[in-house]
Amino acid sequence: MKLNISAVLLLGVVLVVMIRAKSLKAGPAVAAVLFGFLLADTDAALEINHFMTSVADMIDGVGPSA
Repeated sequence: MKLNISAVLLLGVVLVVMIRAKSLKAGPAVAAVLFGFLLADTDAALEINHFMTSVADMIDGVGPSA
């Protein structure tokens, strides 16, 4: 659950920064958010979740061993 909240927060911050920098207009941003909500209801959501978990595990494994 930590990863999901962190990813949502990170992507939300990126979205706000892009809108403020005028590299992304509000219309496409809303479309991207709605697409994400609709994508979460599909069968692809499970595969995306597995992919994100494996990427997070890979990143966690790159750090120095304690």
